[in-house]
Amino acid sequence: MAFLTRIRLFARRCWPWLRIPFWIGTGLLVGFVLPYTLVLNKRVQDRFNELVFAVPTRVYARPLPLAAGEPMTSSALELELTFAGYSHDGKGQVAGSWQKEGLRYTISSRGYAGPDGGELPKRIRVSLGGGSIRSVQDAASGKPIELAHLDPARIATLYGASQEERRFVRLADVPPLLVSGLQAVEDRDFNHHIGIDFSAIARAAFANLRAGHTVQGGSTLTQQLVRNLFLSRDQNFTRKINEALMSLLLEAHYSKGRILEAYVNDVFLGQQGSQAVHGFAAASEFYFGRRLEDLRPQEIALLVGMVKGPSFYDPRRSPQRALTRRNLVLKEFFETNLITAVQLNAAQAAPLDIVSNGQLPHNRFPAFMDLVRKQITADFDEDALREGNLSIFTTLDPAAQIYTEQAITSTLKGLGKRGDGVQAAAVVTNAHSGSVLAVVGSKIPGDPGFNRALDARRPIGSTIKPFVYLVALTQPERWNLASLVDDSPVSMRQPDGSQWTPQNDDHRSHDPLIMVDALAHSWNLATIHLGMDVGLPRIQAFLKSFGIGDINPSPSLLIGALDLAPLQLTQLYQYLAADGHALPLVAVRGVLDGNGRTIKRYQVQGGAGEYQEAVRLTTWAMQQVAEYGTASALGNSALASLHAAGKTGTSNDMRDSWFAGFTGEHLAVFWMGRDDNKPTTLFGASGGLRAWRDLFAKLPTQPLPAAPGTGLEMAWLNPATGKRTEPQCEGAQQVPVIAGTVSADTEGCFWQNLFGSGDNPPPADAPVAAPAIPNGN
Repeated sequence: MAFLTRIRLFARRCWPWLRIPFWIGTGLLVGFVLPYTLVLNKRVQDRFNELVFAVPTRVYARPLPLAAGEPMTSSALELELTFAGYSHDGKGQVAGSWQKEGLRYTISSRGYAGPDGGELPKRIRVSLGGGSIRSVQDAASGKPIELAHLDPARIATLYGASQEERRFVRLADVPPLLVSGLQAVEDRDFNHHIGIDFSAIARAAFANLRAGHTVQGGSTLTQQLVRNLFLSRDQNFTRKINEALMSLLLEAHYSKGRILEAYVNDVFLGQQGSQAVHGFAAASEFYFGRRLEDLRPQEIALLVGMVKGPSFYDPRRSPQRALTRRNLVLKEFFETNLITAVQLNAAQAAPLDIVSNGQLPHNRFPAFMDLVRKQITADFDEDALREGNLSIFTTLDPAAQIYTEQAITSTLKGLGKRGDGVQAAAVVTNAHSGSVLAVVGSKIPGDPGFNRALDARRPIGSTIKPFVYLVALTQPERWNLASLVDDSPVSMRQPDGSQWTPQNDDHRSHDPLIMVDALAHSWNLATIHLGMDVGLPRIQAFLKSFGIGDINPSPSLLIGALDLAPLQLTQLYQYLAADGHALPLVAVRGVLDGNGRTIKRYQVQGGAGEYQEAVRLTTWAMQQVAEYGTASALGNSALASLHAAGKTGTSNDMRDSWFAGFTGEHLAVFWMGRDDNKPTTLFGASGGLRAWRDLFAKLPTQPLPAAPGTGLEMAWLNPATGKRTEPQCEGAQQVPVIAGTVSADTEGCFWQNLFGSGDNPPPADAPVAAPAIPNGN
C-alpha cells in the first residue's frame, strides 16, 4: 500500500508536466496511429486473401511422341530435348536429363498432365537408325514401349501488367529439406516469433558493429515477404515502420504455414531481361531445367543461398561465388542436422549443374503466338488470360519451328544481294490433322512486329492453278490428266475497254497439251482455257467454300490474281494434303485450369472426304511438278525420295515468290517478297522452293506414296480420243484415272488404225506428248 501511495503522490506532482505530452500522445494514437494501423490491416488482409501471386498463363508446345517407325534424326531429337530443358548429364538418371551412346539415347522423362491425360515419368531408351526411331524400350526392364512422350516445352507466358515468372506450389508439395533449410539459413526462430525477431535484430546489430559493415540481417521471413508484397525497396524510417507493423498484422491473421507458402512462391530469385523469377518452383526450372520436387540437396542449397542476393550469387554470371555460397549453406544444413556427413561431402563435391539455357519462356515464337491468341480469345477473354493460372497446350512442333526459321535465314543469305530488302513468311502443318506446327512471320526469328504469315495478303500467282485443275477433275466424264488442253494465245476485253493478253512464262504457246503437263510446267494460257471451260463461277464457289472473300471475278483469277495471306493459302492446300478433308487449321489442343483440370479441348472432327479421287489425281499431278516441272529442283535432289507434291507461284513482275508443298506427313507454305511491293527478281522456284527444300533437308518426315491413291488406276490413254491404247502407240500417255471412268476396251495404236500401217508417219499437226521444258513459274 505504501508503494502505491508513493506512486500516486509522484503522479500528482508530475502530472502538470506530463499532462500535455500525454494528451498529445493519446491524440496521435487515437487520431493517427490507430486509423493508420487499421488501414494497413485492411490492405494486408485484402491483398493476402486474394493472393494468387499473379500466376501467368503458360503456353506449351506439343508433347513429342516417341514410337518405333516415327521419322526422327539425332539432331531433331537433341533439339527437342534441349528446347524442353532436358540436360545432357551423361547419365540420364535424374528426371529431365539424358545421355547418348551412338544412336541410342537414355532419357528420364518428367511426365506431364495435358488435355489428353498426360503421362507419368519414366526412364526410356530410344534407338535411332535410317532416319527413324528403331525402338523404344523401358530402360530398366528392356521391354518394348509402344508409345512414349517427352513432356512439352513451355514456349511462352501470357502476362498481366508485369513481366514475372512464377510456378505456384502448395507447401505440402515442397521438398521438406527446402522448407527446413530455408528456416535454418534465413529465420531459425520462424515458428516462434511474432513477425519481428528482436533477438535476431540484436545479434545482427552486434555482428555488424564488430565487422564494421553489414554482414548479417535481422529480418524475418515474414518481414521479407512483406517487403516483396507491399513495399518498395527504399531504405527509410517510414518503410521500416510499415514493415514492422504489417509483419505483426500478417502474423496476427494468418498461420505460419500460410505465410511460409506465400514466401516460397513469392521470393525473388533471378532475372532474365525484363522477366523476374519469383518463387522456388520457377527458379528450379530456370536454373536446373527440372521441377522443384526433383532437386537434389546441393541444388536446394544453392537456391536457398541465393535468397540473400540473387544477382550477387547468380550461378551463370558468378559460378565460383555461387559455389562458395552453396557449400556454406550445405554446411548449415549439416550443422542443423538436416543432412548427414555423407550427404554433405557428396553435395559439396558436386558441380553446380546449371542448364545453359534459362528456362524462362519469353515468347520466343511471336508469330505462332499471334495465331494462338486469335484462336483462344474466342473462348477466353483478355481478363481471363491476364488473371492467369491457365495452361494452354498448343500444336507447336519446336523442331519444325526452328528448322523453318533456319530455312528462311539460310535461303535469304544464299541469295546474296538479291535477298536485300526481301521479307519472308511460312506456315507448317500436319498434313493429316491440320495442326499448325510452325509459323514464321518475318525473316528475323522472334520479331514481334508485323506478322506476314497471318496478315500480309499478297497475289498468290500460280499456286492457285492446282485448284483450277481439281475442279475440272471432279467431272471425270469430261476431263482426266491426259485430256488435251488448249494453250493458244488469249486476248480478252476488260471492263475498262483494254485488252488482257496474258502470256506463258517463256512467251510461247504449246498447243496442244495434256492436263498433267500443263500443270507441271505451269502454263498460263492452258490454265486460262481450262478454267474458262470449267466455268469461273464453279471455281469461285470452290474458293468461297473455304471462307475466302473478295474473290476476283475476272479470268485473271485463274492464274493467281487473288490476294491471300500465307495462312489462308495453307488452308487451301490443307484440303489437298488431307486427302480431300476440309480441316480447319488449329493451333491449340486444350486448356487446363490451375488445378490441372481440362476446361476446354479443341478437337477437329474429320468428316467424310469430298471429291477424294479428284484430289488424288491433283496430288499425283503435283508430284509431277516436283518430278519434271517447275519444281524439278526437288526431283533432282536428295529429297526425291519424299515424292513430294507441290506448286510454285510467282506474281506479276516477280513481286512475290511462293511454294506450297506436302509430304506424307507435313505441309509447308513459304512466301518471299518485299514490304514495299517492289520486284524481288525471284521466281517461285528460286525463292519459296529453296526455303522449302532447306526445311525438309532437316525435318524428319514421311514420304508421300508415289503410287496413285485408292480409287485410281494407271491407264495408257490416247489424248486425242481419251480412250485406252497400247503403251507402244505413238503419243500414248500413262496417267492415273478414276477407276471405272474409262472403258476397258483398248483401241490399239490409233495412228495405225487411221493410216493402216505403222510405217506411215502421223500428220504434222497430230497431238504428241509435250516436252518437259523447265520453267521458273
